[in-house]
Amino acid sequence: MTAEAGSFALILALLISLVQSVVPFVALRRQEPTIAAFIRQAALGQFLFIAIAFACLTSLFVHSDFSVQVVAANSHTLKPLLYKVSGVWGNHEGSMLLWVLILSLFGAAVALFGTNLPDGLQSKVLGVHGMIGLGFLSFVVWTSNPFTRLVDPPLEGNGLNPILQDPGLAIHPPFLYLGYVGFSMAFSFSVAALIEGKVDASWARWVRPWVLAAWCFLTIGITLGSAWAYYTLGWGGWWFWDPVENASFMPWLAGTALLHSALVVERRNALLSWTILLGILTFSLSLIGTFLVRSGVLTSVHAFAQDPARGAFILAMILVATGGALTLFAIRAPTLKHGALFGAVSRESGLVLNNVVLTTAAATVFLGTFYPLVVDMIGKDKISVGPPYYNMTFVPIMVPLLLAMTAGPVLRWKRDALVDALRRLKTAAGLAALVFLGVLVATFGRHFLVAFFLGVSAWLIVGSLMVLAHRIRLGTSTPLARTLNLAATTPLAVYGLVLAHAGMGVTVAGITGMTAWAGEKIEMLRPGQSLQLAGYDVRLRSVGKVPGPNYEAERGVFEITRNGKPFTQLFSERRFYPVRQQLTTAAGIRTNLLWNVYVTLGDPDDKGSWAVRFYYHPLMPLVWIGALMMACGGFVSLADRRFRVGAPRRAAQAIPAAIPAE
Repeated sequence: MTAEAGSFALILALLISLVQSVVPFVALRRQEPTIAAFIRQAALGQFLFIAIAFACLTSLFVHSDFSVQVVAANSHTLKPLLYKVSGVWGNHEGSMLLWVLILSLFGAAVALFGTNLPDGLQSKVLGVHGMIGLGFLSFVVWTSNPFTRLVDPPLEGNGLNPILQDPGLAIHPPFLYLGYVGFSMAFSFSVAALIEGKVDASWARWVRPWVLAAWCFLTIGITLGSAWAYYTLGWGGWWFWDPVENASFMPWLAGTALLHSALVVERRNALLSWTILLGILTFSLSLIGTFLVRSGVLTSVHAFAQDPARGAFILAMILVATGGALTLFAIRAPTLKHGALFGAVSRESGLVLNNVVLTTAAATVFLGTFYPLVVDMIGKDKISVGPPYYNMTFVPIMVPLLLAMTAGPVLRWKRDALVDALRRLKTAAGLAALVFLGVLVATFGRHFLVAFFLGVSAWLIVGSLMVLAHRIRLGTSTPLARTLNLAATTPLAVYGLVLAHAGMGVTVAGITGMTAWAGEKIEMLRPGQSLQLAGYDVRLRSVGKVPGPNYEAERGVFEITRNGKPFTQLFSERRFYPVRQQLTTAAGIRTNLLWNVYVTLGDPDDKGSWAVRFYYHPLMPLVWIGALMMACGGFVSLADRRFRVGAPRRAAQAIPAAIPAE
């Protein structure tokens, strides 16, 4: 009965979504308080019934009910409990149920915590959100129902894809979905604002926390996915510009631009059209990512390769949602009030540059992702767009943004003097120059680009810290008590900005070190033999069989010495999953958070030797540490008093200001 209860709950959620998406746009304005209360209850009801359906599906997986098709195809009685639960979203049908669950969660959050929203705007936001829910619930119910029964159920299931049986993949999809599904609120707020014909500072303050929360979750999701690919796939890489990786990266780029653009609306009532357009496009890119993963147009370790009919359904939703929103934007945008004027050198100008660079970068990734698919569809030869394309296009586009990230926060709103702005940056510029010259000298001039990007990293980190130092007047003649008081009263948004921008600098340093100085060696070794790389001696001590909970493994034991001294012992396994008849690799990794050593045991030959891969990855952990710093910076900003439940309905003024003149 659990499957039937889940199906019934989905039908009820679908009907509620229909009501939620219609009522706000047919009710009379004088009924707004009553209608708003009704729509809030509808949003909560939608979430309740989808949560019931999700709980039912989870129960079916935990209890291994193989009479349900999706459970039989993706679970097994021998699977550990963690992977029985993660198996709920380790397939197309279950992941779509998680998709709509998170979608309804954001709607319920607006209903519960959006008490500072005007009734009319809140009703329209939840109404637009209900339309999105209606579309995806229809998709789930009619094309991807996770509760479909089997007429002749098997005694045992097929098990979950072995590469998905990993703790990282158990938590990666929920965070990822909280990110790019969360951008649905930016879309709903943008369309609701266009319907009302009003975009102002108050609107920006209402929408920014939802955008910021989605951005933080998406940052964590992308970071977890990168780390999973690094230690699970066994090839020693953390990013491959895979189309499905790009599917989450494109809305992250657009969402970053949206986040900064909304700040300008909130503070200066400028960039109104920019912000609305970015709100529409960011979620549209999330929908496009959903289409990529589920349409069957590409093959990827991340993708749910499905029949084209499902892809056509999602494509139709993209055309209706994005096309309708852009049409409304084209009609309404000319009537939106133009914001305040600003000078060529100002905080606003810096954020305009931010928007231009990020949207251009997103367009570059979009082109590299879809051009091969278009060529394939029109019948031409298959082509591959990989790292060389992105290195030649994406990287140069992002350099101006990295340089501007430090300059932007020190500029004043409305108008500033270039000389004054440069003077505020002299400390960061000096230290960045020292790093650049130091690396150049240390490498005898052979690594100019490495020196440049490490200098950029120092520019970002030091420049971010200088924002806070100037804000609290640290290092000046200001008394210590005054400095401490300024530090205590500085808005959390400033601390979040400093942490996020410094995190980008840390990530740039990690990418630079990994790209320039990584070492790799592959040799066939017998037990007792060793290979040497970067001062390490890697000796294959033994290879033996070990049992797993639902797999059989051959484990290689490696003794690693460094400069003749014992360093560590690592284990790498070749795991065979009998149910799926699939082989995977588990790498052995040692890290000190500044560099990694990484070893994998490969295939044997007929002479008793084993393929051994050994990697030395300097600064690799900084890639993920910096990304998590960015997400933490976002959460710190989200805790700012302006975004708390029950904050007044007027636009707050506690916005990070420019660094005061010395």
